[in-house]
Amino acid sequence: MAKAKTKIAYVCSECGADFTKWQGQCSECKAWNTITEFREPTSTTKSVNAAVKRNSTGGYAGPSVGVQRINEVQVENATRVSTGLSELDRVLGGGITLGSVVLISGDPGSGKTTLLTKVAEVMSQTMNTLYVTAEESLSQWAKRGLERLKLNFNEAQFMLSDTDSIEDIVDQCIENNIKFLIADSIQAFESNSVDGSAGGVTQVKTCAKILNRLCKQHGITLILVGQVNKNSQMAGPQTLKHIIDTAIHIEVNDASVRILRADKNRFGDTEQVGIFQMTEFGMRSVDNPSRLFLSGSEEHFEGSAISVIKDGARNLLIEIQALATEVEGEKSIRNCIGVSYSRLSLITAVLKKHGGIPTYYDINISLVGGLKMADSETSTDMAVTAALLSSINSKPLPEDAVFIGEVALTGELRQVPQIVPRVREALSHGKKQIFIPAVAYHKSMLQFAQSGQTIQPLKNIKELIEALN
Repeated sequence: MAKAKTKIAYVCSECGADFTKWQGQCSECKAWNTITEFREPTSTTKSVNAAVKRNSTGGYAGPSVGVQRINEVQVENATRVSTGLSELDRVLGGGITLGSVVLISGDPGSGKTTLLTKVAEVMSQTMNTLYVTAEESLSQWAKRGLERLKLNFNEAQFMLSDTDSIEDIVDQCIENNIKFLIADSIQAFESNSVDGSAGGVTQVKTCAKILNRLCKQHGITLILVGQVNKNSQMAGPQTLKHIIDTAIHIEVNDASVRILRADKNRFGDTEQVGIFQMTEFGMRSVDNPSRLFLSGSEEHFEGSAISVIKDGARNLLIEIQALATEVEGEKSIRNCIGVSYSRLSLITAVLKKHGGIPTYYDINISLVGGLKMADSETSTDMAVTAALLSSINSKPLPEDAVFIGEVALTGELRQVPQIVPRVREALSHGKKQIFIPAVAYHKSMLQFAQSGQTIQPLKNIKELIEALN
């Protein structure tokens, strides 16, 4: 009998990218000397099939039915159920799709297990649920869920396992008629059908394929937990993302705020953003995230301005704080936390050239709430300018004022994308004065304003300075 051929590839041990030949630097993550030879026998597919060879009950994908004509294909609408967390449902596209495979990744301590423990509690109320925790003991897991998070699982339908064998997971799911499976984490599992240690490229790919096949044939909804590398990118082979239906990453902005983003979603868009707050009782959905990024102080301080940014499909009110003090050294200092240094340099130059405002100060700029904006974000330029003017003049800005717009090198105020939803968001929070570029203003905005609310169009930096004097 001829031996099975072996497929040779070259895989980056840092990010999991595949290459057809060896090279010194990974073109994906830019790491050096991380690409190694990887041999995958063609028998892997047979191993996957053998691992889940059972009488199929159908489900989301069900068993293969071979070739069909287009008019013979039965189209079934995807069924969604709520996870019990409104912000997670938002990112998933309105709830989790039954029979789908979801991958959740995040840095250590980002709250992956805490989040999914709550999801497991909710799902156990309506279907047989199995949580496989290969990275900690059953006692550790139960202590978190029962004592710290104080969750109430349906004992008749919730099961817990600490196995790291993928074959054992398959048997447990079929024997207990599991319909919702959480596997934590994919890098901790091993299959007896292939060589290599847990976390290796071969094991990760094989285990993911086995679980995917199991879920499609038996109608099981699966959530996989994935580890990340030092750059907070999903670790392991990139082919893992082709197996799953949805990929979600948890970002940590400060000690308590968590932001969920989907970079792949077969059942919804990837523009939705979910915001959570980590508390002693677990992850809590934040229905009004703007309050996290505003100071909330009743006292009105100088050097503080509010703007509206667009994060995914959401508009968020944020607070920018500026502090301008006399220069103590030989040259001025610029410190930026969450704000682009290049945008600050541009704004100070425009203030000096077109506004006649001296900017030889030590300047500190910060965003409240730990947010970080990209260098390409320009919608907060007017707010940064207003906060600087307020600090330089030692004069608080008008109460309930919001600034939305870009500052150009010519001193003009330019419009930003989707300014109408931003203005509407600011007005819905009760803000009284909305300052925007004149080129973006039109009367239709007034339909969103209530009594006492105004929208003030400004042409250039000089008009902004005059409006704040």
